[in-house]
Amino acid sequence: QVQLVESGGGLVKPGGSLRLSCVASGRTFSNYPMGWFRQVPGKEREFVSAISASGANTYYAGSVKGRFTISRDNAKNTVYLQMNSLQPEDSAVYYCASDQRTYISARYSREGEYEYWGQGTQVTVSS
Repeated sequence: QVQLVESGGGLVKPGGSLRLSCVASGRTFSNYPMGWFRQVPGKEREFVSAISASGANTYYAGSVKGRFTISRDNAKNTVYLQMNSLQPEDSAVYYCASDQRTYISARYSREGEYEYWGQGTQVTVSS
């Protein structure tokens, strides 16, 4: 059974930083691309970032590019999202997800591309 467990969320002031972690179990982590999405109440879940299985390729939504960095440590079965220069509009529940394929496709920004999801971690940016 595949499990994804996020951590690292919390309350931070505008301009601050947080690092989210997502630990995976139940499948060969290093075989699969991973993604981060976020959702605020009343809105659809939106793509934040994705990373290929090896970590060599990364992708970002325009709203976070230059501020967020995705990375992974395949030896620790963990994917990270370093978030800098946080703004109130970044407040959301952040979810990590594991791709259904063993390669990253052109659909990496779509929810349907991902097979397994974590429970989410809340990020609140407020003064």
